[in-house]
Amino acid sequence: MTAAKTKPASKQTAGKIKIQWFRSAIATPVKHKKVIKGLGFTKLNQVVEREDSPSIRGMVQKVPHLVKIVA
Repeated sequence: MTAAKTKPASKQTAGKIKIQWFRSAIATPVKHKKVIKGLGFTKLNQVVEREDSPSIRGMVQKVPHLVKIVA
């Protein structure tokens, strides 16, 4: 008997969303700045990948003028 080696399952992007921070948060309320930081952004025009959960979607909905979901 030979043990067949199986390839590890590739990481699926299902359940993930990519978010881009495209507008500066300089003149925005402190709450908006905290949402940007909570999403994990550190630099303008940065793209981060987060799990597609209601909490992340809610954070994105709070600052739609600062971030966008990219394909």
